[in-house]
Amino acid sequence: MNSDIRIGVDVGGTFTDVVVATESGLAMLKVPSTPAAPDRGVLDGLDTASDAVGFDPADVDFFGHGTTVATNALLERAWAETALVTTEGFRDAVEIGRQTRPSLYDLDAEKPAPIVERHRRHEVPERLDRRGDVVEPLDEDAARDVARAIAESDAESVAIAFLFAFENDDHERRMRELLVEEGVDCEISLSSEVLPEIREYERTLATTINAALKPVMNQYLGRLESGVADAGVPAPVKVMQSNGGVASASATRERPVNTLLSGPAAGVRGAAHVAGVAGLDDVLTMDMGGTSCDVSLVRDGDPVVTTEGQVGDYPVTVPMVDVHTIGAGGGSIAWVDEGGSLRVGPKSAGADPGPICYGRGGTAPTVTDAHYLLGRIDPDDFFDGSADEATVREAMADRVADPLGLSVTEAAQGVLDVANANMERALRVVSVERGHDPRDFSLVAYGGAGPLHAAELAAELDVPRVVVPRSAGVLSAHGLLISDAVYEEGVSAVRPWVDVDPADLTERFEAMAASGRERLDSEGYPAERRRFERAVDLRYRGQSFDLRVSVPDGRLDDEALAAVADRFHDRHERRYGHASPDEPLELVTVRLRSRGVVDPPASTVADEGTTDPAPTTTRTATFDGEAIDTPVYDRETLAPGAGVDGPAVVAGGESTAVVPPEASAHVDDWGNVVIEP
Repeated sequence: MNSDIRIGVDVGGTFTDVVVATESGLAMLKVPSTPAAPDRGVLDGLDTASDAVGFDPADVDFFGHGTTVATNALLERAWAETALVTTEGFRDAVEIGRQTRPSLYDLDAEKPAPIVERHRRHEVPERLDRRGDVVEPLDEDAARDVARAIAESDAESVAIAFLFAFENDDHERRMRELLVEEGVDCEISLSSEVLPEIREYERTLATTINAALKPVMNQYLGRLESGVADAGVPAPVKVMQSNGGVASASATRERPVNTLLSGPAAGVRGAAHVAGVAGLDDVLTMDMGGTSCDVSLVRDGDPVVTTEGQVGDYPVTVPMVDVHTIGAGGGSIAWVDEGGSLRVGPKSAGADPGPICYGRGGTAPTVTDAHYLLGRIDPDDFFDGSADEATVREAMADRVADPLGLSVTEAAQGVLDVANANMERALRVVSVERGHDPRDFSLVAYGGAGPLHAAELAAELDVPRVVVPRSAGVLSAHGLLISDAVYEEGVSAVRPWVDVDPADLTERFEAMAASGRERLDSEGYPAERRRFERAVDLRYRGQSFDLRVSVPDGRLDDEALAAVADRFHDRHERRYGHASPDEPLELVTVRLRSRGVVDPPASTVADEGTTDPAPTTTRTATFDGEAIDTPVYDRETLAPGAGVDGPAVVAGGESTAVVPPEASAHVDDWGNVVIEP
């Protein structure tokens, strides 16, 4: 799909990032986020980019968007009033949840509030068996009574989740018809459409989350689409999904639960692309913005996707990039707890007022303020009217240094050490705890604050190199421009693997492909741009967890199914350190990913700069308690082949990279700064 102008806009907690791809290359910029009305920040970014780059909005033929609206609504419990209709006897399943106890020895631990309050949960007599055969027909009289009760309530959305609806959705569809017939005029979500998979609690929870977020996303996307159209952009709005692909706004309205990791997924996709172009297929990714730090892992060029994710207090089992998030960002506030220990985050100064050094009224010392006091950044490089150093030092002394009996410099270093320890643990979660050795990976650091910390983290983890992309400060927005359209379909069909008929499995895949083909065709992707990726979730009989393995294309036979089983054993060995080839296998879920492939913008590097750069200035920076005169380089002056020795600071328009003492850095052929700790 040829493009004239492609725009990616990602909304973060502090900044809204914009990347514009034109024939002459990439243009990148940031505008302040507007948390009260995120669509306003997106439109501000569009206007600013149009003026700065000089393009006509009418020439835009792709508009991609990464959003935190659904995430924030879930975390802040700012969702719509939602009703649930479920099988008789299972009204409380969504509140009971699983027996997992995150705080096993905490006597005061509280379970997360249910998405749907108990008085809004309704039961209807009906029952299917595990193969979808009717055990008890849907009681339509009782169903109509429930429908009338919901119609008379203030419910803004309804979720329907019946037992084994993934095997037979007739009862759920009929219930939806009865709701409409009895005057229910609101959004309705069916579990057989949202997540037609086993595990009753997770399926019902995903359906209720989807229902609760539908009105929120409908309103937001309605405002955004109108604003983008009013600005003169003819391209439809595409929204990044949690699985690392974009989808149409209409599909997003129907499945807002699929956008809970929209922004982080775009960043991981962008990191995978940048690393792949540079010849690195196995990387850890680290996105540190103003509010949080998201870490993930890319294996063989593809982000790792999981169905065991969690957002806030809620397990969310829709396919999503395996991202681990912690509350450590540039705006994370440093504080001393009641026990006299230094803590960093999760509370953040956000975009308003922001860190003290921004001069916008902030009063609490943050990670960014610590970098400023240690000479690693100069807020004047990216903000007018930044605060003077004395103001920042005074706040750091009052809030951190004096209570701990430290100097201001020691306190600032302590803030960074605590933040680094938190991020190191997060990186170990997605690597060591998943069976991957960090020494076999590179670290791609991005976000406004990521490159400030990456080299020190890599040294602690023995990661051999750090890659700081040219678009490091706006990589999530960049990722939107190179992301394919991706639609996932998965349906559980639990049965012994030896009982699976190759012809039946082939028909299942072909039916899913027909649905995906129709969707991609409606969005303008020609046949040569469509890809269909088959997979199944398998497990050993008796296990409660499963692993996803790929399935070959074409007509399947017994030999193909045997090869799939061998792949499962191999993957189980890699993941858990053991396998049992003689144990019987069980099919859990059949999956198909429909992909509309796009051509990424060319990764051109302007013939500017020099391979023998001179620092623009020198300032005193502190490393491990030692004040060192440190050269500061303008990233725009560094041509491919340029090298610098640490300590050094490489300042860019959207992010700043720190090269510690004993480390070195060079610029590769694609304009990335590569640091070797």
